[in-house]
Amino acid sequence: MVGAEGTITELVTRREIILATSAWMLRFGNTLAAVTMILPTLSAGMWGLSLAYGQNAVVMANPTTETGLLDDEDELEGLTPEERIAVGVYEQCHHSVVHIETRGDSTSIVGRVIQSEGSGSGSVWDHEGHILTNYHVIRGASHMIITMHDGEQYDASLVGHDISNDIAVLKINPGDDSLRPISVGRSERLRVGQRVFALGSPLGLEQTMTSGIVSSLNRTIPSLSKRTMRSIIQIDAALNRGNSGGPLLNSRGELVGMNTAIASRVGENSGIGFAIPSATIVRVVSQLIEFGKVRRPNIGIESIAETSRGLMVVALEPGGPAEQAGLKGIRVVRYRMMLGELVRSDYSTADIVTEVDGEKVSDVDDLLSTIENRKAGDSVLLTLKRGEQTLRVPIRLVEETPPTP
Repeated sequence: MVGAEGTITELVTRREIILATSAWMLRFGNTLAAVTMILPTLSAGMWGLSLAYGQNAVVMANPTTETGLLDDEDELEGLTPEERIAVGVYEQCHHSVVHIETRGDSTSIVGRVIQSEGSGSGSVWDHEGHILTNYHVIRGASHMIITMHDGEQYDASLVGHDISNDIAVLKINPGDDSLRPISVGRSERLRVGQRVFALGSPLGLEQTMTSGIVSSLNRTIPSLSKRTMRSIIQIDAALNRGNSGGPLLNSRGELVGMNTAIASRVGENSGIGFAIPSATIVRVVSQLIEFGKVRRPNIGIESIAETSRGLMVVALEPGGPAEQAGLKGIRVVRYRMMLGELVRSDYSTADIVTEVDGEKVSDVDDLLSTIENRKAGDSVLLTLKRGEQTLRVPIRLVEETPPTP
């Protein structure tokens, strides 16, 4: 999170027009409490500005050979190894990246009709026509248009979304086998300092690639459901409005994340970007395609801290399954003093979770993956350390109440 020095900004291009009876007025609005939506890109035709939006600026790939630059060694002659890798990543992956335009209507409290338009990026997930993007890209949209790398456009329908992880899956029907799904890599293998590439449509400029490194791992940012999104990848590759939903790629051209937000005072690239890890995406997308939603089981642990001994239980959901099973979190001790109240946290009381059903869990992703592979009503056996004791505690999972947008 960014405190007083900046805000977390979603990377979606959006503009909203309020239709009054006598005039059109442009309104820029925030749509998330802790996450500020980025300012829209204005239409050059309406305001005489040179900012690009949608069809005003389209950059298409035009490889010199049918199979791309990598098949023509003459084109690669003189390039450095780093440049060859970057060219290879782009040629391998840009066919799998799409541009998303959205339109929606709503009525304000004063009865005026609000028309909104936005744009973002996405990835072709499979040959069946599923498209991966951020939920905030398509939030409130009644009409979605997907533009492929070759300029072909298709209407899209919503398959499902997960607000808590800011993930949505759309569906198109191209009618042929021309789709080229993105290859998916393993985000858990990422290391700080590793080279990464971001593909998308910043400022409406389709098929744009930027590069950088993994700056940090396991960051947290707020989601639209006001829950904390965990295991977030921090990068320094340039991200701007319109990059939301586009893939974050490793040097092998594999999707290891989905670009979703930046930390910035002004809503533009500041060298601090955030991406949802592929481990989370794979876990969520499979359920969205099968059920249209995430049927997420709930263990009743609100907050966990990773330690060298295991996963420390920080806070429990009041009345939840973990609390009912007898798990203990950090004890908060309050002391009244003459000048106010002193609050201390007693970490010695917190249980340390080391295994779930005999499977070792060393980070939050391990725990989430293990729990979300179960169903509501299933029981899991937690192995935990309490002081010098090793305990095994059965917990019956319940279905999580879906958050509202």
